[in-house]
Amino acid sequence: MNWIRTPSLLLATGVLAACSTLPSTGPAVSTAKPPAQTATAPLRSMLWVGNSFFYYNNSMHGHLGQLMAGAADNGKRSVRNVSATISGSGINWHDVAAYFKPGGVSSYSFVGDNEVRFNTFDKPFDAVMMMDCSQCPIHPKLQPVFHEFAKKHSDTARKHGAEPILFMSWAYSDKPDMTEPLAAEYTKVGKANNALVVPAGLAFAASLAKRPDIPLIIGDKRHPTLQGTYLGASTVLASVFKINPIGSKYTAGLPADVAAHLQAMAWETAQKYHAEHGRGSL
Repeated sequence: MNWIRTPSLLLATGVLAACSTLPSTGPAVSTAKPPAQTATAPLRSMLWVGNSFFYYNNSMHGHLGQLMAGAADNGKRSVRNVSATISGSGINWHDVAAYFKPGGVSSYSFVGDNEVRFNTFDKPFDAVMMMDCSQCPIHPKLQPVFHEFAKKHSDTARKHGAEPILFMSWAYSDKPDMTEPLAAEYTKVGKANNALVVPAGLAFAASLAKRPDIPLIIGDKRHPTLQGTYLGASTVLASVFKINPIGSKYTAGLPADVAAHLQAMAWETAQKYHAEHGRGSL
């Protein structure tokens, strides 16, 4: 994995092979007008656009790759993930179009024994997964911005041949009543833009309801513990890639019963959510 820092932007890149052993104002309607459901080829690359919720605990995308590698039904999938995160950012802080510029993000990778490999792609990413700031989708002043830029970035992703995905964040530990409003806004915007929504926030709530003894959020009341990051990654695996995390050999060093519980919560939540709300264009 290669970390690239600017004063406020953190980029993490990694090739995550399934066979690897390496660790509101109302919704805006996308002008891209995709069909209600589109049969797509398996995703082979994904750009994660977000904030510190993604990069805590050595980055959620890293855990995703190892969960995938350890899953029984991974089908030997190989996924290249790139994380573009800005600390404290909202969805409008990101210039998603810039992430697709030739010779920029993902133009080279560190592989093997820290060797630099220059990449050549038909397109840099098959999907772009976006998350707004932890309060923005339900904040009275920032909610319209969420709707506006979810549409803008979804259109940008599709313009470059990538599928837009929204990552539903979780409630603060002292404000569990955030769960439902956040879920409602992400679901609304997902449907408006025909984008898949990863129901991580609902998975957090489901986990806490069954196992309140498993801490998912650190003392600042919003950022994830390792358990929280593991649950988020498991939900992405279940939701985006339709791979069951239950039984994955990768536990991130967590006790076996804890990892098993989090895997089950991710799978059950994703199955229930998508049965009710669909999968956007995926």
